[in-house]
Amino acid sequence: MSVIIMILLIGLLILVHELGHLLTALLFKVKVDKFGIGLPIGPTLWEKKVGNITLIVHAFLFGGYVSFPDDDKESDLPQNSPERLMNKPAWQRAIIFSAGVMANVICAYVLVLLTALLWGHLPSGHFDTYVKDIVAEKDASVWQSGMQKGDKIIEINGSPVDRKYTLNLYAMYSASFDGKVNATQAEQNFEKLKKLNPALKKDEIISKGITVKLPAQQDEGKTILSKNVLNVVELYNPKETKLSDVQIKLRDKLTGKYFIDADGTYTLNDLAYAFTDGRKPLEIKVLRNNKIIPLKTIYSNKDGLIGITYEQKETLVKITGIKSALCESYNYIYNETKSMLIVLKQLFTGKIPLKNMHGVVLITKMGGDIINSDGIFYGILLTAVISMNLAILNILPIPALDGGHLLFLLIEKIQGKPVDEEVSNKIMTVFFSLLILLLVFVLFNDIYVLVKPLFVK
Repeated sequence: MSVIIMILLIGLLILVHELGHLLTALLFKVKVDKFGIGLPIGPTLWEKKVGNITLIVHAFLFGGYVSFPDDDKESDLPQNSPERLMNKPAWQRAIIFSAGVMANVICAYVLVLLTALLWGHLPSGHFDTYVKDIVAEKDASVWQSGMQKGDKIIEINGSPVDRKYTLNLYAMYSASFDGKVNATQAEQNFEKLKKLNPALKKDEIISKGITVKLPAQQDEGKTILSKNVLNVVELYNPKETKLSDVQIKLRDKLTGKYFIDADGTYTLNDLAYAFTDGRKPLEIKVLRNNKIIPLKTIYSNKDGLIGITYEQKETLVKITGIKSALCESYNYIYNETKSMLIVLKQLFTGKIPLKNMHGVVLITKMGGDIINSDGIFYGILLTAVISMNLAILNILPIPALDGGHLLFLLIEKIQGKPVDEEVSNKIMTVFFSLLILLLVFVLFNDIYVLVKPLFVK
């Protein structure tokens, strides 16, 4: 049921977007041929003519369009008709092209405002994290750290623990023996090895049976995560060097103060990198009985776990009246939009790979899970965020999107005449094809994420 509710909410956003185009077109007396929900891919589920407009519902529901006589070469509406979109003043066309985006922005704000008024609260995005239990192996560092049940974790490696995933991210990115090292630290360890073993050269294969003195083992540098990473709008991409399979194999052999090469396949440089890959410290502070207590250093295991269970409580923003609801709704939309723009920048600059790009199928599944676990208000808020996302994506100056139409309109104003119709149609066709390919790619990503757990034991 929660998934069905999420599908209906997303359907509402598409309907609102297309109604924005339709109503402004009718306002300026532009003839509209078709109003479609879904993309014209596959079968048509329902079709009916109401007045002069044909209403259509397609099987591929996630999309929509408003079709004008300008889009139909066989239309019997005269080319000079004032009812044609292209014969309207530029400012009217600009409003029609951007109306869907504005409708989504307004819809997003209204959804948040309704949530604020009906629920009396809005999420702040800030969480308090409490230790529920220690479940690590008995030799794990967390047992010697001084951590206790009920402790409130307030800081890790200098970062405040006030976001939902801060603890998980620090534990994961501080995994011990993760096969990646800082090249500068590896070079420093090489110098130490060279000082203890002056007869060995950097890239010379160490002969079998040679005893190599090892310096004292030290921790790797502390992991420090940026605000964007902790807010889950940027991937953590440290400047580290990945160990080779040979170096990883060597790392697992290093114990004690000496190493004797029984294979005769390693160099002193291999040894330096293998020796560097170790534990990354987690310096944690907790609040206990109103006192801030720094714990002894904790280390994640190879799986990026420190061995505790925890519970979180989100700090909610209390709505005290209409003015409070209006202001806090704006703040919520502003913060979420800022995060979306950061993510979009990461995508365009390649810092977030395309394989991490997902679409409506996964969003629907996640939205259903959110409604099921956290309640309908969180589902409505997610819908508001998606509405803003649709607005941002559609306003991009890319042909086949609303922003693309505005781009052609700007070119028309600059050069004093419309872009050649044949040229614009070819450009639109190419970009529409690319958009369909992107949708297929994103759909594959979504399905892969959903079915992968079924095949992974």
